[in-house]
Order: sequence, then structure tokens, then C-alpha cells
Amino acid sequence: MSEVQAAHRQLPFTVRFDWGHDGALAVAPGAALAVVVDVLCFTTCVSVAVDRGAEVLPYGWNDSTAADFAAQQEAVLAGRRGGNSVSLSPPSLRDAATLDRVVLPSPNGSALAHSLAGAVPRVVAVCLRNARATADWAARNLPPAAVIAVIAAGEKWPDGGLRPALEDQLGAGAFLASLPEHRRAGFSPEARWAMDAFAAAGPRLEETLLECSSGRELVFGGYQEDVEIASELNRSAAVALLDDGAFRRAGAGHAWGAGQARGPA
Repeated sequence: MSEVQAAHRQLPFTVRFDWGHDGALAVAPGAALAVVVDVLCFTTCVSVAVDRGAEVLPYGWNDSTAADFAAQQEAVLAGRRGGNSVSLSPPSLRDAATLDRVVLPSPNGSALAHSLAGAVPRVVAVCLRNARATADWAARNLPPAAVIAVIAAGEKWPDGGLRPALEDQLGAGAFLASLPEHRRAGFSPEARWAMDAFAAAGPRLEETLLECSSGRELVFGGYQEDVEIASELNRSAAVALLDDGAFRRAGAGHAWGAGQARGPA
């Protein structure tokens, strides 16, 4: 995507929502905050790890340099689901005996976070677990007119094309729905659409995640607990902020303007 039409940038709205890498190119320029949403399962994994005080380093999927990068960072490299160590599966991170620094490759959310690092002053990982906490943090730290770009990572079809994924729409909507509580305005129609979808799914949120395409894929594969953990709406108070190449729990030292988000070298 070499050039974005002005009509696709969702101007003049200051709270925007779009999908995947190309959507990020459209709505993130000029944003003060980029919100990456990949509910099943990258951003849920990040949330679970950050709850434990761990740091999560995003990395490319199927990248042969990942093991060397993890060694350089003195971090554990997460494997694929089904092994005996930490992986792109929330229960593996929740149940690990120890958890300090984790390199977490992912084909969607991790790649998206990496591409936004450095291009946007702040990048956060949002899922259903930390949606309200992150919206509260953003409201405390952003000027009222600051641009917020919410990007749903989505999944991929076999040919590599973007498959919009309901769970990411709902995770984005959960974050967006908490912003009006802080008298935040300027929502694009796309952002309002995500909020409406979340409101509609709210009464049966876990059931919706279990029955949607991505959820059924995990359930059929034996990973129902992944979906159940991803459904823990607003269970976490930890904000996962990308800081110097790693998602960490935002704290007093992460006040607005305290630096730039940077991806791994």
C-alpha cells in the first residue's frame, strides 16, 4: 500500500478504527497512541504476562533469527502451542513456574506492534482483559484532542490476505466503549461500529468468542482455555505499554511524553 487516500484516513475524527497493516498505515499517521488488538491470542498473552510482572518482546513469525534474538535479550523464546514451555497460549504464560522476559512471535499482533513502534509515540496491547484499564490510562495521559488509532490485527486466509476477525472487533470495541466515560468525543463511524458490535455481544461475550470462527478453531484444536482466558472482560488492571522494544506494565515512570516506543533491533 504505497499511498493512502485522504478519505481512508478517517479525518477529521480523532478516535479511529481500522484493520491490519494497511489499516494502520491509513489511520495511525499523526496519532499519539496506537492500540493493537489481537484477542486470540497475542494481546491476551501479553496481558497475562504483564499481569505477572513479565516483559514481552514482540517478534516476527517464522523468523529464523528469533532464537538468537532471545539469547541476546536474555529472554525465553515462546514456542508453538502444545509444547511443555511458554507459547502463544495464555495458559502457558499463566501457569509457568517463573516468567521474566519472553520473546513472543506472532503472525498478526506481534508483527503489527513491531511495525508501529517508533512510528507512533505510544503503542499499547489491548484485549478484552485490559480494555477498560487501558482506556482509563489513555484518558489520564492524553490531551483531549490527541488522536487515538485502534487497529484490529485480524487473522490471515491461507493466501496471506487479511481475514477480519470478530474477536478483534469486540476487543477494539471494549476499549473504545470505555472512552466516552471520560467525555472523549471525535469517534469515526468505523470506531462507533466496533463499539456497537461490542455492546451487542456483551450479554453473551464468552459464548460469542467460543462460537466465532477463530474461537472454534482453537476449541477444535484442544485450546478452549485460551478462549476462556481471552473472554475475561476487564479482569486486568495492568496496561501493556511498548517501551524500548518490550511490552511492560505502564506505571508512574511512563507518563505521557516520557519517550518513544521502539521496536527490537
